[in-house]
Amino acid sequence: MNIRERIEKTEQTVFDPKASFSIASRGRKSKEPKDILRTEYMRDRDRIIHSESFRRLKHKTQVFLAPRQEEFRTRLTHTLEVSQIARTISRSLSLNEDLTEAIALGHDVGHTPFGHAGEDVIRKAAYPDFKHSIQSVRVLESIEKKGKGLNLTFEVLDGIEKHSKTGSTNIMPGSKKESASTLEGEIVRISDIIAYVNHDIDDAVRSGNLKESNLPQSASKVLGSSHSKRIFNMVQDVIENSAGKEHISMSPEVLSATQEMRNFLFDNVYSLPQIETEMEKAKHILFELYHLLMKNIGLAFEFMPILKNVEGEDKRIAVDCIALMTDYEAMRFFYRHYVPKTFFLSEQI
Repeated sequence: MNIRERIEKTEQTVFDPKASFSIASRGRKSKEPKDILRTEYMRDRDRIIHSESFRRLKHKTQVFLAPRQEEFRTRLTHTLEVSQIARTISRSLSLNEDLTEAIALGHDVGHTPFGHAGEDVIRKAAYPDFKHSIQSVRVLESIEKKGKGLNLTFEVLDGIEKHSKTGSTNIMPGSKKESASTLEGEIVRISDIIAYVNHDIDDAVRSGNLKESNLPQSASKVLGSSHSKRIFNMVQDVIENSAGKEHISMSPEVLSATQEMRNFLFDNVYSLPQIETEMEKAKHILFELYHLLMKNIGLAFEFMPILKNVEGEDKRIAVDCIALMTDYEAMRFFYRHYVPKTFFLSEQI
């Protein structure tokens, strides 16, 4: 018996019967020999961590545009916080922590630069139904490894595709079609909410744009009066209300308070003039880059060598290129093509 087989046998002993057992995965599009050390989901996790798109998350906006202060979240630190929360819930419920972690680490690799401003641009310019969750699947299936993809398992891709919410509503899936096929995928969806509601509050307070006392008191009374207390109470509530159940959920009281806090963020943080003003500038950059790429799609392959063997019409490749860009790459690309140069200005800016 090799190490992988021993791990798979242990899963049969310690996991809840409703867990996603590694040995029972629906598999990959292209069959591969089994690894002697790692289960299928462990391999997927490792492939995502070592991917180019995962590394790019470190310079993509979470809320505050292209943050230079190290203490503010980026898309990468958000992803790590989601992973930590999701793993805690998964382990507490005796579910497959490796699958949960793989989904969490890959859930935002298709996210655009400049946060949701980037998604807005792509919806208006190219694809009205664009969602970063679907783009994440495309990145992992059709863009990574110069178009070959990472050949991930069905369960990981499904969890990534189904993690996303829509606007300020729909915290929980509205239908079976919107819900992940595994409990581990459902955990990532709810962990994503727990993570960003809490760290966006924390960043807003840290930036001086919000005070803890400004938060809705009815929600704070339920969730807690500090960053750590809120996370602990929300995670504990999910565990207590999901143990032995067919789906992952919060209690009605905590779900309502979470929704109230989330709505507060949409109304009082994400719409702050100082944030919206900068995001409008970011949108202008991306609109111009999209039109530039549509005029000369060769620039996409030059700027993003990872796209050289990716299939798709020019519009699709232009969107792929923009979605892969970090905030800094987008600004640098714009500067290179639209800002007049003088002898004293370096193209390295």
